[in-house]
Amino acid sequence: AQMDSSLYNQTSPQDVWYVLTGIPGLEDLHTWISIPICSMYIVAVVGNLFLLFLIITERSLHEPMYLFLSMLALADILLSTATAPKMLAIFWFHSTDISFGSCVAQMFFIHFIFVAESAILLAMAFDRYVAICYPLRYTTVLTSSVIGKIGIAAMVRSFFICCPFIFLVYRLLYCGKNIIPHSYCEHMGIARLACDNINVNIIYGLTVALLSTGMDIVFIIISYIMILCTVFQIPSWAARFKALNTCGSHICVILMFYTPAFFSFFAHRFGGKTIPRHIHIIVANLYVVVPPMLNPIIYGVKTKQIQERVVLLFSSMSTCCL
Repeated sequence: AQMDSSLYNQTSPQDVWYVLTGIPGLEDLHTWISIPICSMYIVAVVGNLFLLFLIITERSLHEPMYLFLSMLALADILLSTATAPKMLAIFWFHSTDISFGSCVAQMFFIHFIFVAESAILLAMAFDRYVAICYPLRYTTVLTSSVIGKIGIAAMVRSFFICCPFIFLVYRLLYCGKNIIPHSYCEHMGIARLACDNINVNIIYGLTVALLSTGMDIVFIIISYIMILCTVFQIPSWAARFKALNTCGSHICVILMFYTPAFFSFFAHRFGGKTIPRHIHIIVANLYVVVPPMLNPIIYGVKTKQIQERVVLLFSSMSTCCL
């Protein structure tokens, strides 16, 4: 995959094959690292598909909260599938080569799904806010058409935010570097291969992070402050606990989604010297399989309706088998 740099000084990036190294410095452990990643990927796909199946087939789960949850499950399947298969191919078969077009496509899908998932988490926070602060207006505010429009808006916003990344990496001049020290392609990983000024890429990446996902976090925090203000006005402790309990799973999912994402984002831009590269890459790898694996488990454990449906489904299946 590596070629003499003189052969393609300032060539079009489309002509060059790139090398994804996996986890730099831990190549000897790739096979061992692949075992938990493969297991988590399988659990993520099976768990989220099962959650989708349950929400689609069960009429009692056709409520706003579960419709948003089905969007989250779909985003999780897409995020892990956009990254894990290639990652495992690197670990198992040393299939490190990737064309520029494939690399850019992977980069686009990863960023697109991330921004969309952030919007879905904001929509879920809004759902909890309406349910707790305006319970009587819940069904009139969050109608099926409103939920559909929110879903479409999340996709459209994500598309317009992430499209410029494609043009930003295509406009750069590349002159020889073709090794990406990562397990998958993302914006700054590709941009750093250029022998061109990448300030526009850095500024746009930071702006997107702060204005899209950053603003999502601000609105999520505001909605939870309002939820807490409402909850603590409820006289009964039991009612307070019940109201907060409905938010518990959502808070866990939010923390799991944003914490490693922002660690990875800031480590890539500012932590080059202080954070060892292999730590950064391991966190980035786990990020695309751990939240998708845990989300259906968290909602399954914390949500009574889902538990009841799972028990009913398995009991009816066992009755059919007997």
